[in-house]
Amino acid sequence: MPVSRASLLASDRNRLEAFFARLGARELAVLRHDWPVWARPEQLPPHGSWTTWLYMGGRGAGKTRAGAEWIRARVASGTGRRIALVASTAADARDVMIEGESGLLAISHAWERPDFEPSRRRLIWPNGAVAKLYSAERPDALRGPQHDTAWCDELAKWTYLEQAWDNLQLGLRLGAAPQQVITTTPRALAALKSIIARSDTVLTRGTSYDNRANLAPAFFAEIIRRYEGTRFGRQEIDAELLEDIAGALWTRRMLDAVRLAQGTAPPQMVRVVVGVDPSGTRGGDDRDSVGIIAAGKGVDGLGYVLADFTCSLSPAGWGRRIAEAACAHRADCVVAEANFGGAMVESVLAAANVGARVKMVTASRGKIVRAEPIAALYEQDRIKHTGAFPALEDQLVAFTTDGYVGGGSPDRADAMIWALTELMLQDNAMEPWFAQARAAGFRL
Repeated sequence: MPVSRASLLASDRNRLEAFFARLGARELAVLRHDWPVWARPEQLPPHGSWTTWLYMGGRGAGKTRAGAEWIRARVASGTGRRIALVASTAADARDVMIEGESGLLAISHAWERPDFEPSRRRLIWPNGAVAKLYSAERPDALRGPQHDTAWCDELAKWTYLEQAWDNLQLGLRLGAAPQQVITTTPRALAALKSIIARSDTVLTRGTSYDNRANLAPAFFAEIIRRYEGTRFGRQEIDAELLEDIAGALWTRRMLDAVRLAQGTAPPQMVRVVVGVDPSGTRGGDDRDSVGIIAAGKGVDGLGYVLADFTCSLSPAGWGRRIAEAACAHRADCVVAEANFGGAMVESVLAAANVGARVKMVTASRGKIVRAEPIAALYEQDRIKHTGAFPALEDQLVAFTTDGYVGGGSPDRADAMIWALTELMLQDNAMEPWFAQARAAGFRL
């Protein structure tokens, strides 16, 4: 009589339950932390000789757990004594790598759990191993320290990727065989491609589907519904390293070229504008993001993308966020699209007291028509980015001559386009520039 797969699974489950019932509390604790028993093959470090293990995975693929378990194993074996934990921001290092559900504190045995000293940004294990936390926003902090082990989380999001990576490599020189792991969702960045091409890098991949058993059903259903089959989904779910799209208005190479190096201050701004792309909804989830981008025009005549304040908040919340952006960058104007509830947007901005003139604009032309002149300014090397803006750049490279092919709405890109249009393309855009330049003592 044939046996169904369901009955086999039920039989396996019964045997497992009987096995677990025979174990004591300590045995259960040891088994729970025996990572090779539970890990999928791509979550385990590769065999052989390597310096860099690059684990590229989709959202929720189990990248953080793999990185934390590798660090734990290095510490337990005694090969990891001086460790660098590098994340996109200091908050990410703490909230994800250290205190997250799959972070180092959560996955460690009680008898081997490190002590976390937040004020000193370090972990200390009972065997004396020490891990220091670093933010890629401050790459110079990696210039002096030496390490034998490093974990780089979400490297493709790092603000100053090249500088932080280079400084880390120069300090990875302790021990007989220093090694590092990178856990990241991919982006087609030149620096990431260079790491993949190195002979001492081993690449493994994982998708969101691989870890479905450990993801909330509602979350997984939402991700599939929104992004499955899209280009954004191929990157964020399937962990594909996507090359530029044919006919793209912006390319990764173009965006890499306009990014200012860390420590390279832009010139004095003669004018700053905050561009706003309202969602037209009440806020509260990712679909309702309000694009908020601060951009400026320097005394050199170039446009500068200064900061991304995009958020998913209530109208009162995103109104305060716009006011924060205007105050932080001393903006003289807030440009907001009026197509979605223009009167409501005006009232929200008035209530938030943004401290700058508010200009409502109507999108009478399609997104691509509005985007093309701004993309041309990039090609002419007239726009610069004061750092990396991964989420914004993902949207920009999805603009093609045939339409926008990214996931969801290009809220950040639309906000940036409104700001740069006001700064660089409006007929009256030069008047504030001349007025402020004269006030600053320039002869015009």
